[in-house]
Parts: sequence; structure tokens; C-alpha cells
Amino acid sequence: MVREFQLPDVGEGVAEGELVSWLVAEGDEVSEDQPVAEVETDKALVEVPAPVDGSVRELRYEEGDVIPVGEVFVTFDVDGKLEDREPEADRASKPADVDGSEETTDDVGDTGGDPDAETGEIETPQERVFAPPRVRRLAREEGIALSRLEGSGPGGRVTTADVRAAAGSAGVTEDDEAEPSETGSASSADSDTFEPDTVKPASAGAESTGQDASREASADPSPQVESADRERTLAAPATRRIAQEEGVDLDAVPAAEQRNGEAFVTPEAVHEYAGAQRRPQQADHEALEACEAAAGETEPEFAEGERERRDPFSGVRKRIAEAMVESKYSAPHVTHHDEVDVTALVEARERLKPRAEEQGIRLTYMPFIMKAVVAALEEFPEMNAVIDEEHEEIVYRDYYNLGVATATDVGLMVPVVEDADRKGLLQLSSEMNELVQKARERSVSPEELRGSTFTVTNVGGIGGEYATPILNYPEAGILAIGEIKRKPRVVTDESGDESIEPRSVLTLSLSFDHRLVDGVVGARFTNTVMEYLENPELLLLE
Repeated sequence: MVREFQLPDVGEGVAEGELVSWLVAEGDEVSEDQPVAEVETDKALVEVPAPVDGSVRELRYEEGDVIPVGEVFVTFDVDGKLEDREPEADRASKPADVDGSEETTDDVGDTGGDPDAETGEIETPQERVFAPPRVRRLAREEGIALSRLEGSGPGGRVTTADVRAAAGSAGVTEDDEAEPSETGSASSADSDTFEPDTVKPASAGAESTGQDASREASADPSPQVESADRERTLAAPATRRIAQEEGVDLDAVPAAEQRNGEAFVTPEAVHEYAGAQRRPQQADHEALEACEAAAGETEPEFAEGERERRDPFSGVRKRIAEAMVESKYSAPHVTHHDEVDVTALVEARERLKPRAEEQGIRLTYMPFIMKAVVAALEEFPEMNAVIDEEHEEIVYRDYYNLGVATATDVGLMVPVVEDADRKGLLQLSSEMNELVQKARERSVSPEELRGSTFTVTNVGGIGGEYATPILNYPEAGILAIGEIKRKPRVVTDESGDESIEPRSVLTLSLSFDHRLVDGVVGARFTNTVMEYLENPELLLLE
């Protein structure tokens, strides 16, 4: 029995996903919940598991294709039953336009920023090849196996320069690239029955003109299959499915057999008839392409030496852009700046670091800041609220899920630490470090990127002090943390005497939705955060 599998809704609000890589090939045996494909949505890179036990019947999309949610993208023979599968000879007669065995890679991209000033670079797992979609596409075009390249990017990621260097060292000349293949496809057995004739590209030589290519494409030595035009046809259910997929009228397919006095059509006849119908159209299309190439209309968009390139505006980057525009156009932003003396916090962290390391946890400043933010959110609920525009209501949330803005190779992601008010410093540190690492490795799940009520972003990790962060809409606030620097400050001792001393100073930049939060509330919220950071022992009361 054939089971069609539609692309599931892998994330809230996701309408489509880009097929990054197939993890199986046609004919592979799979078990239920075994990952069969990696799909990149506008939120994350996710693995799509098989819904049943069985074998892979057909992979309907190529890597790099964008698949709408709800579209059938793979079919299975349930429990390995192959009685409905057409013979291998029939499969060989199909046009070889999909290669399900193409080498797969994982997708990771690149930006700057750091949720934690001391968060180290994540070591690349040995069994994965990290490369952005544009690099994978270039590798496929150049015929370069990514698994054989040593990436020069962060964390061993393969870059465009790596692929181009490998392609250049392969010793392929322009004449070699321009010469057409003798077989016209990777496998002659897959193409010599029903593949359209190969059109010689105009770039193969100066003597090959668009008219020559047009004549070659229009010459079809194989006989045309005429329509039978019957009123009734017998066929197996599998054959009828094939006819439907091929867009063929079963009554028009010539029948080589009869059963009970009626015409009986086989899968082979359907494939042959469909191929014959496609040949003239495909020949015309190839002739048109050849003519355009001869006229110079298919030259590369950018000639060698030009100082720009174009990449698809899609996936995570497009979603980030949409979110930024929505936030700026929906919420009137106000940013409040201040700085706080965190000398005592620095000393407290230094004392606690060895204890944390004994438990295998790297203690950074971010957990202290998260605890201070939660304490301030409890005091100023407006900062943890959201506007329900549909019902014209303000929703005050009594739970505190903190988003941690994380720079990844494909753009900004915000993994969420849930119920931050119920967790101690070490638990917050452990969970945050794990989520940040998963976000950078593109293994974070959509569920771990949803549900935040307030966001913290660390601009100090790349050396910044102040910022004007954009709200993670529809949240009411986002706090940017700057770099801790030693600065001279006037210090008053217990006797009232003043002196200038070097102190550790942290800058804060709070952006908030002015529809919900007045300026005085934003300032008082920041003052409360500063109070907890100046006196870290207060965090023990939270």
C-alpha cells in the first residue's frame, strides 16, 4: 500500500519550508519516526520524521526546493510492500529529472553578535557538514562534494571561497565545461528510451548557432505514439495513479493487451505515451533556450570582475526582515539608556565560578542579569504585557519566559528560557548555554523559539556599549546589555569622603513599546534592574 506523506506544519505560522537535504534515498527501508529530510523554515532547521514503517517509494522534490505545507513531498510503500511499485525497467524509462541520491549536507549560515560575552565558539560535530544554502547550490553546480572540503569559516563551516577554490583546483577548463555530454545524462540507461534529444549548447563552439541547435532539438527520430481515443479502458489502480500523476487520459493510451474483450493498459504503456507527448514540447523548450544562449541572453548575471553578487532573499533572513518591519511599523519604539556599577557583581561571579565549574556549568553574567530582569518584571507588569489588538485588550502575563537573542550563521534567533522566575542561577545558566548552542548548530526546535514574554540581547559580546534594540514584537520590552568596562567613578565612602576609583561599569539600553509603557515606567524598570545588579546579594531573595 502506498502512503503519501504531506509536509507537516513544523512550526506555528509556517506556510512553507526549503528542503535542505534528503536523509534517505528511494528504496531505503525506514522506520516510524526516523528522520527522512531536513527542512528549513523561517524559524529553524528541523528534521521531518517518517510517519510509518516501510520503504521510500518516491522523493518528489529536489534539495533546495521550497515546499508548501500540506504538499505531498515523499511517498512510502507501507511495511515494505512493493506490489504497487512499477518494475525497474519502467522507472528507467522515466525522464531522469530527479536525483534522490544527491549527497546531503546540513545547513548553517553566519552573522555576528553573541548572547553572552564569554560564550565560546561551538565546535563543529564531525559527522555534519555545515554550509549555507548558497554554498550547497554552488557545490552542486560545480560538482564538488562538500564532505571532502575543509571549511575555512567559523566552526569549520564551508564557505563560497572554499567551493570556488576546490573547483579551480580541479583543472576544469572553459572548453571542458562548454563541451556537451555524450550521453546527455548521468546514466544512459535512464535516458535512451524516453529522454528528449540532447540540444548542443551554443557555447560549445562558435559554429553552433541558435538555428543549428533548434534544428537538432526539433529532430526526433523516435516514432510518435498516436492517441487511442477509447470510451472504456481496463487498468490496475496503480496504473491509473501513474496516469493521473503524468496528466494522461487513460482512454487515449494505446493498449497492447486485452482482457475480457476490453483494452487493458499497463504502466509501461502509460510511461511510453506520456514520454511521447512530452517530447515535442520539451524539444521546443530546449530549442528556445539554445537560441537565447546563441543570442547571449543566458550569459551570467554578473561577469567576472564585477564587485557584487545576488543571493536569494528567503528562509530565516527573510523572516527576520519581516519581523523587524512588523515591529517598527506596529510599535512606537522608545529607548532608555543608563549605566550601572557592577563591581560587586564581577567579584561575586568570580567567587561562584569555581563552584559552578565543579558541576560542569560555565557561569556567565547573563543568568544574574536574567534574574534581575525577572525581579523588575514582577514589579512592573506593563513590561511583561502584550496588546491583543484583535480584541482591543492588554494581556498581563504572570509567567516569565525570557528570550535570549542569539547570533547564528543564518541570522538572529531568540531561543526561550521558560519560567525563568522559578529557576536558580545554575539552572538558568545551564539551560541558556544549551539553547544557545542548539541555535548556533541549527538544531533548536520551533517550540524552543516561541513563547517569550521579554527579550535580553548582549551587544557587549562584540564590543558594543549602547544600542537601540528592536522589539521582539509583540513583546513590550527588550534590554540590550553592553560591554563591562573599567571606568573612573566618584565613590563616596561611609564617612562621606569622595574619591575617584576604577570601577566595572555596565551599560543598559531598554527599548519599549510606548503604547503600553510610559517613559517613567521604562526608567523605573531600568533603575530596578540596576539596583539588583549593583547589589547582587539581593538576587538571593528572588
